Amino acid sequence: MLLFAASLFFTNPAPLDMPRATGYLVSVREKEGVRRRLEDRYLKGDLWVSQSVDGRWIDDEDRVFMLAHLDVLPPEGEAARSFATRETYLKGRVAIDKRQKEAVREAVAALAPFDLPEKPARPRQQPRGYKAVDYWHGTNTSAIVCAYLPERQETWRLAIWELSEEDEWGEALKLFEREFLNQQPAALAVPPARVDERALLRRDAAHSVSAYANWHVADGETFVVLDDLPTRSLTVAYTNDLVKLRRRFAEVLPTPIDGSNTLCVARIYADRAEYLAALETSGLTNMVWSAAYWSPQRRELVAHASPSTSTSNLNLLSTLRHESFHQYLSYATAMIATSPWLNEGYAQYFEDETSADWQISATPEDLERFSLLLPALLMMDYEQFYAGTDIERRLKYRLAWSVAVFLENGAPKVRFQPFKNVKRDYIAALLETQDMHKATAAAFCSKDLLDKFVGDWLAYWKSH
Repeated sequence: MLLFAASLFFTNPAPLDMPRATGYLVSVREKEGVRRRLEDRYLKGDLWVSQSVDGRWIDDEDRVFMLAHLDVLPPEGEAARSFATRETYLKGRVAIDKRQKEAVREAVAALAPFDLPEKPARPRQQPRGYKAVDYWHGTNTSAIVCAYLPERQETWRLAIWELSEEDEWGEALKLFEREFLNQQPAALAVPPARVDERALLRRDAAHSVSAYANWHVADGETFVVLDDLPTRSLTVAYTNDLVKLRRRFAEVLPTPIDGSNTLCVARIYADRAEYLAALETSGLTNMVWSAAYWSPQRRELVAHASPSTSTSNLNLLSTLRHESFHQYLSYATAMIATSPWLNEGYAQYFEDETSADWQISATPEDLERFSLLLPALLMMDYEQFYAGTDIERRLKYRLAWSVAVFLENGAPKVRFQPFKNVKRDYIAALLETQDMHKATAAAFCSKDLLDKFVGDWLAYWKSH
């Protein structure tokens, strides 16, 4: 029925965004010692919407059609604005009995685009295959809001069709009744029995696109990739890349955080307008120039694939590697903000580990000048890192990249390896202090060590 509705009324699937989250660093005492892990907690209101809404579409005249199932009560007031893990939320949900009309009304009200009337209206003629059909739009003629209970089923469903200003209300209602309600609704899928955080996140990510024939789900043990691309080549290349990338990230920047309860979610849009809409939802309207971004709040990597060519695919794969590192580091540091020299430097490094191209002038005289900037760069926050002209920002990005390249390729060859523990000490101090500046100060623990780092960095780059 979902796919029939989509083909009848709409053309453009509009998957919901992932729920908003906040992270907590949790310590668990075990026989072997203390185990630390990231505990993601999500807005309960977002979780309810993401798990209740089955599909949403927008047509070229901005009509919106949404389908949902009403099996649990929505959280209200402060409860909707509070946070919970998926597992805790699942265990605390209150089921709606099909006979609880007031509970059904509460669920309808949580999704309807306007205030509901006190009582629903019935259709002029009850369609076959339903125990009950309730119209909740009252005198409002901007949307059709219909709750319906199929025969031999225990869960109410909801259809909301938001109309355009040019639509004639009576004709739209006739079309809805004739073409939608006359279709036999299918039974709801039974969710998996497992309730651990990773399994629940995987289920919800897949559910966000399950109603759309042109969306695909590809997953591995630690990730799930959603896309509506017309060909599979880019997704296959990226998912294959992710398996190796995740292993490589962990080798280069290991973490004491237990990540067994996390899952990397990536969503790739074929339509740029949908990508820009996701940008706006995430509050990143200053990144309209981008092809991909990592949203820590939504716990989702989002990308846009332009019409496929070998060059565009390679460029996007490079960008996805960059953003995938941001995603990995966010989880590896329990969502604590990391310094841009590490976060942006290694993200650029992983775009292509074999590259040693400065992409800007880097004569011996330039390198001497750059070396004087390093101490300040290492202590920058993001406002300082992103400030300045395009040329100044580009230089800071390449300086951060050059630090990552040196730490991986030059530092291990320095006598006695004085920088061997820079990354380890940075991560440990960040988790302890939750302060990027204190973490950098701990990693470069003395002026002598910092001065030596700058000197050896300069010697390395002058020789390459």
